[in-house]
Amino acid sequence: MKHPKTVVLFSGGLDSTTALCWALEKGYDCRAVSFKYGQRHCRENESARKIAKLLKVPLDEISLSFPWLKVSSLVDSRQKLPHTVFSKIGGGKIPSTYVPGRNLVFASIGVSLADSIGAAAVVLGPNIIDYSGYPDCRPAFYRALEKAANAGTRAGAEGGKIKFLTPLISLSKAEIVKLALKLGAPIEFTWSCYSGAKRPCGKCESCKLRAKGFKEAGVRDPANKKTLGVFLCHKLQVASHK
Repeated sequence: MKHPKTVVLFSGGLDSTTALCWALEKGYDCRAVSFKYGQRHCRENESARKIAKLLKVPLDEISLSFPWLKVSSLVDSRQKLPHTVFSKIGGGKIPSTYVPGRNLVFASIGVSLADSIGAAAVVLGPNIIDYSGYPDCRPAFYRALEKAANAGTRAGAEGGKIKFLTPLISLSKAEIVKLALKLGAPIEFTWSCYSGAKRPCGKCESCKLRAKGFKEAGVRDPANKKTLGVFLCHKLQVASHK
């Protein structure tokens, strides 16, 4: 039986790696795409390359140059990364790490690739439960984008359809960690930190959310020699791992 083709938007982080392994487990013939858009470090790109090679998934590495993205502290290294108090993460205010239109651009490129190779879907790893409050992670955005994509592609014009699959969108970080472990995802090679140091900073929102996921899942983060969850121990009430 021929497996349906799919394009996976792949950063090399915990969520996109879990989404990629989910697609592989579902039997999709995957082709991954990663992006260099001027972000302050390339650690995730290195992880994406390593993981794609390990999973034997073809990887397209796309370089973008949008000067205006420097409004984001994730791109402009001169800006200070926010160290938001954990209880206020995702509390309504869009953080300075938001990159304007990033997921729209990435998803559009994914659709372009999907339409060119006859892929049935684009797989993405957004999440709205434990997240920083980025507007381009919400389900309504992807529903609207799927409708637009199929109105303006060869696939849609010829009676086909390109689906947007977001398997993690309603999962907590702990549930994502558990799914990754169940799928045997190589999460020890993933990188989530906004900083580009040798080790995760443990202070940025991404580090804190990742730490929360592993702590609540009751497992240590294999990507770190020093567990990122240590600094959250006194803040989180974690159920015993069964």
